[in-house]
Amino acid sequence: MVAFGSVFDNHEKVNIVRRVLLGLDSMGVKDVFFMPDHFRIGPRALEDLDVSLNISYLKIPMEGTQEDSTRAAAILHEMGAGCIVTLGGDGTNRAVAKTCGDTPLLPISTGTNNVFPFMVEGTMAGMAAAVTALELFSMDSITKRAPVLQIMKDQKLVDIALVDVVVSKAGFLASRAVWDETTLEEIFLTRAEPGNIGFSSIGGHLCAQEPGSGKGVHITIGNGDKRVMAPIAPGLVRDIPIKSYQLFEPETEIAISHRPAVLALDGEREHIMNKLSKWSIRLNLKGPLVIDIPKTLKRASMESLFIKYRQ
Repeated sequence: MVAFGSVFDNHEKVNIVRRVLLGLDSMGVKDVFFMPDHFRIGPRALEDLDVSLNISYLKIPMEGTQEDSTRAAAILHEMGAGCIVTLGGDGTNRAVAKTCGDTPLLPISTGTNNVFPFMVEGTMAGMAAAVTALELFSMDSITKRAPVLQIMKDQKLVDIALVDVVVSKAGFLASRAVWDETTLEEIFLTRAEPGNIGFSSIGGHLCAQEPGSGKGVHITIGNGDKRVMAPIAPGLVRDIPIKSYQLFEPETEIAISHRPAVLALDGEREHIMNKLSKWSIRLNLKGPLVIDIPKTLKRASMESLFIKYRQ
């Protein structure tokens, strides 16, 4: 409503899932589990699809909230799933990352304002997920560990974010999404790479870090000697005034100084902070395992997994 982002409707998600299933089937995967959803993406994707997969559906209550994804991820991890494929943005993957443990994630982006998931063709995603799930190679050789920001309240861990934590002046959750740069107070980032969009682009254009740098970025918004031009949403480029910034090491705990305020995690307002509690942020490099799709497919190619010989 406030920018120019692309929209992946449920029909397109069905098409993506169909391609993922065909990729999984081509590599010999046998069992696939779906999280149920109100649009029935799984059953629709299977209509007239010629695959030999054993399909099951998780039996969980559906509330139509991100907690559905969190519960589903916990069940899949407990079942010993070889891989979890997600469709969505940073917020969806954050919900899954809370409970997926060391089950590898393959996050497929279904939008344009995302940093954590990949824009990848579904067939190739399915093939990479299959190579991972079949345990054809060691996890260390085809996955990487994503960092997370841990949100602490009175010294207790209450939540995580995969990409950014934004401290906003707005005192209500409302539509959850944050888009008004005039409400910004502080930003914490796990990554600051030029080319990303959203609030992490502020860090990327201010103090660019290499992927996997192992450091977090803390930015204080306000009058200073710098202004950063950053695309905080698709088509929404803004000049952001920078009061100060710093890089910080893992396990360093930084207190949030602005209260009362709202905390937005990976683009969505989640917590209202009052003056009575102590809130802080720290970086943890031991977040979820994420499949490196190009590395996985290259390794499979080098091991001749895609070659069939005449009998």
